Amino acid sequence: MSRHTLSVLVENKPGVLTRFTGLIARRGFNIHSLAVGTTEREELSRITVVVDVENVALEQVTKQLNKLVNVVKIVELEPEASVRRAHMIFKVRADAAARPQIASAVEMFRGHIVDVSPNTVCVEATGERSKLDALRQVLEPFGIKEIVQSGTVAIGRGAKSMTDRAPRV
Repeated sequence: MSRHTLSVLVENKPGVLTRFTGLIARRGFNIHSLAVGTTEREELSRITVVVDVENVALEQVTKQLNKLVNVVKIVELEPEASVRRAHMIFKVRADAAARPQIASAVEMFRGHIVDVSPNTVCVEATGERSKLDALRQVLEPFGIKEIVQSGTVAIGRGAKSMTDRAPRV
């Protein structure tokens, strides 16, 4: 199986996400990442989903998703033709002696320390999944107490927009 990122425009209505994820689950595919939010058009939401699936099965799922009443448009985002980002927040053990080392590591990854307590720091970072995984490896020796992460969000490169020709709902 291989990973595919789909950007899906849907009507911004209750129950759409449930129907969408239900269809993927019924086909037996694993959702690796899911992010949902409104778009520049208030009546539309964008679902960015990363799934593990074979190419032939992906085509079948895409056709079935297109049949859902509230799905407006589906685009597969190829890695070289899109910008992808995820967001992570780490709570790391950090006494006064460890804080400068952690701060230095976080700065190298263009992250930020967003909270400091006597025994921990909270670090946030945004970037490609590989960058966030590398930061995680750097922080692990200090002791990661908690991690929270978003799903991948992605957008196509260039001037084209998914909503340019999307019908009004």
